[in-house]
Amino acid sequence: MSKPVKLSNASDYEAFLDKYDTFLIDCDGVIWLENIVIPNLREALSLLRKKGKNLLFVSNNSAKSRKGYKKKFEKLNIEIYDGEIFGSAYASAYYLKNIVKFPSDKKVYVVGNVGITEELESEGIRYAGAAEDVKFDSTDWTFANIKQDPEVGAVLCGFDININYLKYAKAYTYLHSNPGCLFLLTNDDPTFPAGGSIFPAGGTIAAPLITALGRNPDAVLGKPNKPMLDCIVQKLSLNPERTCMIGDRLSTDILFGINGNLGTLLVLTGVTEEKDILAENARIIPDYYISSLGDIAILNT
Repeated sequence: MSKPVKLSNASDYEAFLDKYDTFLIDCDGVIWLENIVIPNLREALSLLRKKGKNLLFVSNNSAKSRKGYKKKFEKLNIEIYDGEIFGSAYASAYYLKNIVKFPSDKKVYVVGNVGITEELESEGIRYAGAAEDVKFDSTDWTFANIKQDPEVGAVLCGFDININYLKYAKAYTYLHSNPGCLFLLTNDDPTFPAGGSIFPAGGTIAAPLITALGRNPDAVLGKPNKPMLDCIVQKLSLNPERTCMIGDRLSTDILFGINGNLGTLLVLTGVTEEKDILAENARIIPDYYISSLGDIAILNT
């Protein structure tokens, strides 16, 4: 297996940029680390735009909608334009509306938070669950409380800070009793880094449902899965041969690019280290790598 090319000088940088018109860019670990912007990042993004490159920020985090992400970009003083954000919550809503043609007379039962419900609303998709099932008093509850809503035609599961047994019970019942009910995940990441530690992510939230049902989801919308790229390609008329995925995780970002026949650039400001891609037994190899996306601005000077 060939080794990745390290971008280390201006000529490397120019040759790399000439190959692509569009860059899909992960957020956490590439643009920022929690609330700290990567050094020289703003200058690098500005330079890419000046060269006429199209930018799309692609995240697996379903806790935020496009509106929520835009607020974070603005809070961190990072230039962002409408249409430049494509998170797993929006990918899920777009997939339902435009790929599977979800019937307008049906609802989606949501295991998740406001990021998901805001995106479903943006696509005109009705939903149940989410915030309405947050309050759960186990001392005054019986299984008779689980009422079937015949309008529910899909269960969409993502990161849910308010997960409880009631949500699991309702989601399971819809999927178990109705073989035609779609089972979708915004993403299947098992963990995510925050506050100097690692915590359970969307894939972990969905694991009890997968175990109880004894079946896999019908689709997972986050990276590295193909349905997310299908949505991006359809919405933006993307040319994969002129598109590069930039990320810090091999198992999500880089594999997403490989699965979609995109170019791939790994940055070393997140979870992956240089030794991980140069090892003899390395299995996921990017086309290129760079210490930081901010280095693009430095290499151009």
